Amino acid sequence: MLLAAAIAHQIMRALSFAGGMTWEILWALILGFTLSAAVQAVVSKREMRRLMPDDSPRTLLVSAGLGAASSSCSYASVALARSLVRRGADFTAAMVFELASTNLVFELGIVMALLLGWQFVAGEFVGAPVMIVLLVVLFRLFLSRELVDGAREEAQKGRPGSMEGHAEMDMSADAEGSWWQRLGTSQGFTAMADYFVMDWAAIWRDIAIGLLAAGALAAWVPHSFWQGLFLAHHPTLAKLWGPLIAPLVAIISFVCSVGNVPLAAVLWNGGISFGGVLTFIFADLIILPILHIYKKYYGWKMACFLLASFYATMVATGIIVEFLFLGLGIQRTTRDASVVEAGVSWNYTTALDIIFLAAGTVLVWRYFTRGGGLKMLAMMNNPMSHGHAAGQHGQERPTKR
Repeated sequence: MLLAAAIAHQIMRALSFAGGMTWEILWALILGFTLSAAVQAVVSKREMRRLMPDDSPRTLLVSAGLGAASSSCSYASVALARSLVRRGADFTAAMVFELASTNLVFELGIVMALLLGWQFVAGEFVGAPVMIVLLVVLFRLFLSRELVDGAREEAQKGRPGSMEGHAEMDMSADAEGSWWQRLGTSQGFTAMADYFVMDWAAIWRDIAIGLLAAGALAAWVPHSFWQGLFLAHHPTLAKLWGPLIAPLVAIISFVCSVGNVPLAAVLWNGGISFGGVLTFIFADLIILPILHIYKKYYGWKMACFLLASFYATMVATGIIVEFLFLGLGIQRTTRDASVVEAGVSWNYTTALDIIFLAAGTVLVWRYFTRGGGLKMLAMMNNPMSHGHAAGQHGQERPTKR
């Protein structure tokens, strides 16, 4: 009886930590997804493909910008990158798009600011371009034409993966005028609602798993374990060790997208280095499920190449940003990430949660009242089973209006 009560108490503690973090970041998530949906509503995927013909500096800059304007869901970005490759986009440009779409997006920065602090947001948005540059250099040195051709051939086989339908759908508004004018139309508002709901549908599992995992780690794993793992008592060595081990922790965590930020907050409080936190967040594109998707999409040779090149650039970027921020004197040192137990009181967080929940409800209402529905959500993973001919020209936009 005492054992059952003790177990129940520990479970409730973990859930309390998860609930507290959820309440802290809820408004920020809704705001981030709203901003992302607004951008996606006026940027068509057909335009994305046209703007990625080669790996010139201009094209890569455009690819990074388009990635930053897209969804933060790691699975969706990987699927969309494969879709771009199948339609003729340059492979390097597609990988740059993929990196930017998970590391330079609104919702990631807002949640990091709330849980970790502005220094980590600055580190993320400085580090992501550094990582992209390093990746392009590695690709130009070691990525052979033969390997790219083999990956493109594998991509054309159309093996299904997670978020395949989400990658193929193009719901952007096609009205005339500036992006602000298009967003202000009825069609633009509907497109924004579509992306808002479908991005949430794509990523809610990762967010939920990340919060639950973070709650469990905060409640059950003592700080002494993390301090030993991350060599916290050896400050200089820890700065190198943190970025080296952080991707390995990320790979086996199975958590990606914005969902790994709560985990990163727990690791930071536990003693991982500043650069290690950033590398952990970067590594959402090499977790085990996504490595399996790379193998299905591009073959095992390219999957191994992506793992090696992504890991190397993520580690190098974490170390570079670590010492850059240390030299500038802006590196965060206090271990006070917002990992708190649940407790609701009337403060600015509660007020913002209520306001943005109301705004999110309006977008969800718009989605379901203007033609969106459960069938369209089901198409996100298996579009062919619902009559959506993935990849066929002229059928990328759901017939819902």
